[in-house]
Amino acid sequence: MRRIWLAVVVAIGFILVAFVAEPQKPSSRPPRIGTLSAFSPPSQPDWQQRSPFWGALRELGWIEGQNIMVERRWAEGRLDRLPALATELVQLKVDLILANAGAEIVAAKRATTTIPIVMASSLDAVEQGFVLSLARPGVNVTGVTSMTAELSRKRLGLLKETVPKIVRVAILHCRGPSLPGLTATIAAARTLGISPQLLDVAEADDYKAAFAAAIRERDGAMIVFTCYSNVQNAPRIAALAAGHRLPTMYNERGWVDAGGLMSYGPRSADMVRLVATYVDKILKGAKPADLPVQQPAKFEFVVNLKTAKTIGLTIPQSILLRADQVIE
Repeated sequence: MRRIWLAVVVAIGFILVAFVAEPQKPSSRPPRIGTLSAFSPPSQPDWQQRSPFWGALRELGWIEGQNIMVERRWAEGRLDRLPALATELVQLKVDLILANAGAEIVAAKRATTTIPIVMASSLDAVEQGFVLSLARPGVNVTGVTSMTAELSRKRLGLLKETVPKIVRVAILHCRGPSLPGLTATIAAARTLGISPQLLDVAEADDYKAAFAAAIRERDGAMIVFTCYSNVQNAPRIAALAAGHRLPTMYNERGWVDAGGLMSYGPRSADMVRLVATYVDKILKGAKPADLPVQQPAKFEFVVNLKTAKTIGLTIPQSILLRADQVIE
């Protein structure tokens, strides 16, 4: 089940694991990037070589240790450490901070208003106050963002079409501030005549109780939000979903590759390339305030037939025909 952790982390934006660069003009020292992640460093010895971000930046000519230096900071699961780690990067006078996701972006933004910050993965960057607008960020932050409201409606629609008889859906999300898209998911569920049940989790022990509540309330399906606790407990979620025979929708294909039922979301490879281009442009002199925040242009719908058979679910032919990939 370790594969789930790796796949999901790479898919939700854990793409700051390697950097390569080549400055346009010679300088006294190579540019220095700071990376900020809530996670722990991957244990695999070849994690840098396996990172899709490595290849994307290599194509742009940036090579760590040759023409770029990297300062990595990992919170190792302790989100309360992020502010101090962000401050460390600022004190080191890095030329750019790559923030993995929402909590990391918040910490970096509070630590500096001048050092460029690239969002590797964000949900509704304007709604969360990371930028003033997508077209003109107006601050020292830019990068990529997802259209959570639209995607939430799409995921629920696909789930309803897959399991037409569902009248209740469980929404598994992390405890804390409301995630962007949560309100939209609740509204979309009610529009489809489905009653939403919010299940908030924070610790590993919370998941067994959350799934028990979903079954007790006769939820016919589940939507899993990508947030720190859910990613950390991905193997547990997959096992509980299979054990309870609960159809589950995710927003990253990494979950499905590793055994989840279905996912709908941006193509992670495209997101990686976008982030790499932001790093490249800023290191070559572009100002983040002038670089429009980009939304994904391509999406993929992935269905795992093996998982469907395991939980005793027959996937409608209409869904299979619409899927970009069917795992058999």
